[in-house]
Amino acid sequence: MIRADIENIEEQTLSKYATLSKNTKGRISHSEKCDIRTEFQRDRDRILHCNSFRRLKDKTQVFLSPQGDHYRTRLTHTLEVSQIARTITRALRLNEDLAEAIALGHDLGHTPFGHAGERAIDEIRPGGFKHNYQSVRVVDHIENYGNGMNLTYEVKNGIACHSDNIQEASTLEGRVVRISDKIAYINHDIEDAIRAKVLRENDLPYDCIYVLGRTKSDRISTIIMSIVKNSTDDIQMDSEVLKAHNRLKSFMFEAVYTNPIAKSEESKAMEIVKKLYEYYQENIDKLPSFYSKIIEKFGKERAVCDYIAGMTDQYAVELFKDIYIPKFWSK
Repeated sequence: MIRADIENIEEQTLSKYATLSKNTKGRISHSEKCDIRTEFQRDRDRILHCNSFRRLKDKTQVFLSPQGDHYRTRLTHTLEVSQIARTITRALRLNEDLAEAIALGHDLGHTPFGHAGERAIDEIRPGGFKHNYQSVRVVDHIENYGNGMNLTYEVKNGIACHSDNIQEASTLEGRVVRISDKIAYINHDIEDAIRAKVLRENDLPYDCIYVLGRTKSDRISTIIMSIVKNSTDDIQMDSEVLKAHNRLKSFMFEAVYTNPIAKSEESKAMEIVKKLYEYYQENIDKLPSFYSKIIEKFGKERAVCDYIAGMTDQYAVELFKDIYIPKFWSK
């Protein structure tokens, strides 16, 4: 059996710190194993083929609906995170399939309009809103017409724990994705900000560039190499590279993520999300029929949150227009 052969290869070749596919803690519901793919490979494929993954192509990364073919979207960000995580896990002889599955699924629950949409729901919804936990809801309760994708514990744990200010993932592969997410967004957001003329290359802090490198490729390579050289039973980089990486992250929050030029339209985006939330709370019957299952199980407030969080930027705008903007009469 091919799967068994792959599992044997993992056991013989991967690091003692790696998560072996055959040792997964399993799924909530029993599922017959595939003859060809390991459990983590199956999870990766389920994520790759789901509706929420495809919608990422029309969700904001940093710049709202940018006019240009080369700006990142939530989908291209996800692919970059996946590639960085795969490079690190392969070099450390960790489980590349597990890291890839976590990376591909980590932002499935992200709202329209990026973090602006997330803040809007977090402000208006009782109990708040965090996209990492919403990503787990997507794979557990929303995809597959409310039946979920029945993913393994390790993949869902890595998805839930990829954000800051929460506990680390239980696997090293999950911890690799967490740092890969930051490596990706900091460096590709620099490139997008320069393209948008929000930043100039000379604006980047010299002390960071001196340590990490002047180009995006150099910076990513420096950080990856530091992680590979300094990680054994945990994922870490040397103190000099870590200091430069954190300094660059702080700079980006000051210069881009809170920049009034880059974020000039965010208040409008947040208002759209809040208005849609309020509308569907008062008109629960207007939700697609599929959400009746979620209403029955989790209540109307949760169903409305799930529906809005799953929208793309353009769909949210068009829906807002349809609900709130009067239509011109025509014969």
